[in-house]
This record gives sequence, structure tokens and C-alpha cells, in this order.
Amino acid sequence: MLELIRQPWHWSAAGILIGLVVPLLLILGNKNFGISANLRHICAACFPGNIPFFKYNWRKEIWNLFFAVGIILGGFIAATLLHDPEQVKIAPALAASLAENGIDDYSNLVPTQLFNWGNLLTIQGFLFIVVGGFLVGFGTRYAGGCTSGHAISGLANLQLPSLVATICFMVGGFISANLIVPFLLKL
Repeated sequence: MLELIRQPWHWSAAGILIGLVVPLLLILGNKNFGISANLRHICAACFPGNIPFFKYNWRKEIWNLFFAVGIILGGFIAATLLHDPEQVKIAPALAASLAENGIDDYSNLVPTQLFNWGNLLTIQGFLFIVVGGFLVGFGTRYAGGCTSGHAISGLANLQLPSLVATICFMVGGFISANLIVPFLLKL
């Protein structure tokens, strides 16, 4: 059984499973699929101060905290029990493009030349890790949810704001991948 799980699966298997989660959550309790609200739930549970944003019944959303714990446990299990000693396989054109910028180590899930503790103290690393992380967090809050919440649950519920958010996520991703990241790699 473990060998079956270790084999690469077609991308559609994950798509079908995620696609089935949305109606299941709606049927079981009118819940929306998404992960970004968990930070608010954790803050409301751990720091029940007098801040209006955190004054709500977070216990009603505890299922989502268990979901987040499951994601962390799943990642840990995948990294330890299902670890593939081979380098991550990427498209040859992408490998050539990254090699032009000195990135050729794919032994982890992310290129170690970009994402490591030492690189955090460089301008490039600071921009990728700290500024990029801030922008993702800010954008998630500003958009009222994350990509999975809008693109999966929101579109499944035919919500216009989720369509607008998903289009903006895609445009931002294309701009980042084709304009911003190549510029930052030259730093």
C-alpha cells in the first residue's frame, strides 16, 4: 500500500478529491473550504482580548483548525515517510531558465539557492521570503480569503467576488512569474 502512495499520481486525482470536498462540506454543515481564516481563529482562541475583530464564536469553526492540523500532519508524513530521494522534476525549459540565474539545486521542494536561512539576510532573500510573505498575507486578508477559498468554494457557490478575486490571483501570478521573479533573480 505504501508503495502505491509513493508513486506519482495524475494531477486529476487531487482535483477530483478536492472537488468532492466542497459539496461534502456544504452538505454536512454549510461550511466553506479555505485555510486562511485559521489564523483569525487561532488568534481569537489564544488572545481573547477586547479586539472586536476577534470577538466571535471561534469554536463554531474548530473543524477548520483540525483541517489545518491535518495539513501539517500530512506534510510531515509526506516529508518523512514518503520522501523521494530524487531531485524534484521540473520542465526542461524552466530548469534552463533557472540555471541561467545560478539555481540548479532541486533536492528540496524549493530551490535551496533561494530559500535558506543565509539567503534571508540578502536583499534578494528578504524580498522573496519576507516581503513576499507579507504580500501574500496582506492580499489574503484584503481579498477576504485565500486562493483555495475563493477559487474552489467561492466559484462553486457562484460568488461574483470570488470570480473577481480568482482572476486577480491569476493575473498577479502571471505578472509575478514572468516579470517580477525574473527581475529579482537578477539581483
